[in-house]
Amino acid sequence: MNIIVPSQVKSSQLINFIKTKPVTANDLRVAAEFTLDTVANMLAGFNSETGRKFVSWAQPRGLLAVPGKAGFDAGRQAFVLGCLTHILEMDDLHRGSIVHPGCVVVPAVFALANDPLVDNFNGQRALEAVLFGYEATTRVGQAVGDQHYVVWHNTATCGPFGSTMAAAHLLGLNDEQTTHAFGNAGTQAAGFWEFLKTGAMSKHIHAGRGAEAGVVSAELAAHGVTGAPTILEGEKAFFKGMCADGDAARILDGPDDCWQVHATSIKPWPSCRHTHPAIKIALDAAEQLNVRGKSLNDIEEIEIKTYQAALNLCDRSQPQSLYEAKFSLQHCVAAALSLPRIEFSSFDTSARHQLAELCSRISVTKSDFYEDAYPSAWGSGLSLKLRDGAMLKIDTPNALGDPEAPLSRQGLVEKAEMLLSHGGVSSPKQLIDDILAMAQGGPIPALPFEQCLRNSV
Repeated sequence: MNIIVPSQVKSSQLINFIKTKPVTANDLRVAAEFTLDTVANMLAGFNSETGRKFVSWAQPRGLLAVPGKAGFDAGRQAFVLGCLTHILEMDDLHRGSIVHPGCVVVPAVFALANDPLVDNFNGQRALEAVLFGYEATTRVGQAVGDQHYVVWHNTATCGPFGSTMAAAHLLGLNDEQTTHAFGNAGTQAAGFWEFLKTGAMSKHIHAGRGAEAGVVSAELAAHGVTGAPTILEGEKAFFKGMCADGDAARILDGPDDCWQVHATSIKPWPSCRHTHPAIKIALDAAEQLNVRGKSLNDIEEIEIKTYQAALNLCDRSQPQSLYEAKFSLQHCVAAALSLPRIEFSSFDTSARHQLAELCSRISVTKSDFYEDAYPSAWGSGLSLKLRDGAMLKIDTPNALGDPEAPLSRQGLVEKAEMLLSHGGVSSPKQLIDDILAMAQGGPIPALPFEQCLRNSV
C-alpha cells in the first residue's frame, strides 16, 4: 500500500484509495444488509405525513415512475428517495463521522439502476458502489471536526461525496472524471441545523440533496463538465471554508481498516441516534423495576448522563411536536420506561401528553466519561432515585445496533419486515431475499413503488 504523507492528502488520493481497496465476499454480504435496511426505511417513508408531502410533489413529475420511462431523471429520483429514507429516523449512522450514509448512497444507486442509460448494471456492482459510497462520505465526515457539526449537518455536507463515489463507479468514470465529479459535488455541500428550532422538514431535504448531488455531479463529469480537483483540500474549498477545527489528513486514517460499512450502526428505534444509548438502559431499568415490584409512581427523580453532542441536539424536556419528541432524551427515556415498546406511535400527540409529567422528573447532564469516549463510542448512564430512598443505576458504553452490540441477522430482517409492511409492500420476505441475494450475484431488484404509492394515499 502507498504511504500517504498527511500534509499531502488530496481529493484524488481518497478516490484512488477507495478504488484500489480489496472487496471480499463478506464485504458484499454486509453491504447487502445495509442496502436492505436503507431500502426498508425508504419504502416505509412513503407511509408518513411528511412522506406524503414529498410523494405529492414527486409523483406528478414522474419521479416514481417505472424504470425505463422516456426522459427519466435519475438525479431527481435520488432526491425524493433520499428524502423518504430519512423521514422515520431509523436509517443507519456512522459514529466516527456522525453521518447517515445509507440515505445518500443507496438512493443514488437505485435511481441509477432505474436509468436506461446506465449499462452493465448488476447486484454485485451495485453493492460495490454502496461500499465505495459509504467509504467516501464517512472518511470525509470523520475529518471535519467538532465545530462543523455545531452548525452543519454532516449527512448533508459530507453525503454528496459518498453518492458521487457510488455513482462514479456505476457510470464507469475514470480517476480524472471522478475527481471532477467530486469537485462538482463538493461545491454543493450544505445543510444547517437551524430546522431543529421549529421541527421543520429541511432535514429530509439534506438527505435528498446529498443523494441527488452525487448522481448529477457524476453524470455531468461523464459529459465532460469539470469540477475543482482540490475541492477538499484547496485554499478556498471544503475544509478551509466549513471545518474550523477539521483536519483533512484524517480522511485517510487507518488505511488498512476494513470498509467503513463495518463500522456503521443500524438503528432499532425511530428516534435520533443520540437518544438510543439512553433508550437501551431505560428499557433495562423498566425490567428491573418490574422485578422489584416497583412502578413509575415509585420514581422520584431520573438523571441521564451523556456526552455534549447529545445534549446539544436532544435536551428537550417538553417536546411539542413528533419531531421534537424524536430529538428529546427526556421523552425517549420516559417512553422506554412506560410503553410496551418503542415504535412510531411512541412520539405522537397522545404519547407526548401521556409522558409529559414523567418527562418533568428527568434531568440531563454532561458526563466527562461519555464525552471523552465520544464519537468513538456513544454511551449513556441512567440513575433512578426511588421514593423509598433506593437508587437504580445502569449505564452502557454503546447503543444497540453498534458494531460492538450489533443487531442479529434475524433482528435486521424483522426490522426490515416491519418497515416494509408499514410502507405497504405486499411481499416483504421476497424483497428481503432478493436484496440479500445481491451479495451472491443476484440482480438488483425493482422496488415496488406502486404498492407504496397506493398505501400512502
